[in-house]
Amino acid sequence: MKTKIFLLIGVLILCTNCAVIRPGEAGVRQTLGKFSDKVSTQGTIFYNPFTSKVIKESTQTNNIKLILSLPSKEGLSVNSEISILYRLQLDKIPSVLENLGQGYESIITSVFRSASSDVCAQFFAKDMHSGMRAKIEEEIKMKMKENLEKQADGIELIAVLMKSIQLPRGLANSIERKLQAEQDAMRMEFVIQQARLEADRKIIDAEGERDAQKILAEGLTEEIIKIRSIEAFNELSKSQNSKVIITDGKTPLLIETDE
Repeated sequence: MKTKIFLLIGVLILCTNCAVIRPGEAGVRQTLGKFSDKVSTQGTIFYNPFTSKVIKESTQTNNIKLILSLPSKEGLSVNSEISILYRLQLDKIPSVLENLGQGYESIITSVFRSASSDVCAQFFAKDMHSGMRAKIEEEIKMKMKENLEKQADGIELIAVLMKSIQLPRGLANSIERKLQAEQDAMRMEFVIQQARLEADRKIIDAEGERDAQKILAEGLTEEIIKIRSIEAFNELSKSQNSKVIITDGKTPLLIETDE
């Protein structure tokens, strides 16, 4: 009976002295305050609960969300929702825990606040709401990486994303009016261009008609007129209707000539 009790106690102790590492996690054994260099993934770690413990950390991409007021070059404050995407490098988790502890996310946040203030102060507020935003995000990321590497190596920054940017009301109205003015100018330029094309078309039509009249006038010689008159007389002669033809005795129709 005593043997069974001891075996049961041993099994219970054995069960309490193991940690299960699931997918997307990594476990590091800490013995008497010292972190092991070995990082375990997806398995079971056995340890002595009196001298050791296992610390689990995520190896997946993590997202820190912040809502901050960022300074601009002209001294304005721009409100923005920030997402900092990062993950821990598997083989360097012990270094991160040893240098920053398990509260390393607060360190990342502090580093971001400093880096974002330094970078955003070099840009105008309107730049954060335009195509310059990608450049600002990349510069903040590089500044954060530089500052983090001074404290601990093992935090991989994936991206810094500035979302839901809210410009000061006065500036936002000014930008909206400017964009509207630019659209009106583009629309007016289109109308002017259409008018120019229509004027060019009319000029071309007029020139064509003038050239046609000129060619026709040059081709109407006295001989051509007489021939046309004879052709017209022949056509009239074919008609069944009554007709009166007045001539000068020289041509089938009365034609004024210089002779």
